Amino acid sequence: QVQLVESGGGLVQAGGSLRLSCAASGRTFSSYAVGWFRQAPGKERKFVGRLIWSSGSTYYADSVRGRFTISRDNAKNTMYLQMNSLKPEDTAVYYCAADRSPVRVQINPDYWGQGTQVTVSS
Repeated sequence: QVQLVESGGGLVQAGGSLRLSCAASGRTFSSYAVGWFRQAPGKERKFVGRLIWSSGSTYYADSVRGRFTISRDNAKNTMYLQMNSLKPEDTAVYYCAADRSPVRVQINPDYWGQGTQVTVSS
């Protein structure tokens, strides 16, 4: 079983930056793919990006590519989502996720965090 806990959300002005963290307990991330999703009010949850822990390979949704970066800290068993050049449309609850499959982690991962709110003001 994997438990995921996000932190780092908050309020930021458009053009600003924010870094989210996702700490895992119960298992190490070493054999997992990890990802981020977001859900804006009244909309469905959408894939943001994913990282394959063993290789460090990343993949991002078109809407965030070039602005968001996923990274990891092996020693802390923690992954991060660095968000730069934030826009009001990035406002959402952000969820981290994990799955043993790098394909399934983009679609319907087995493990989810509780979510953290990110609000970007104009």
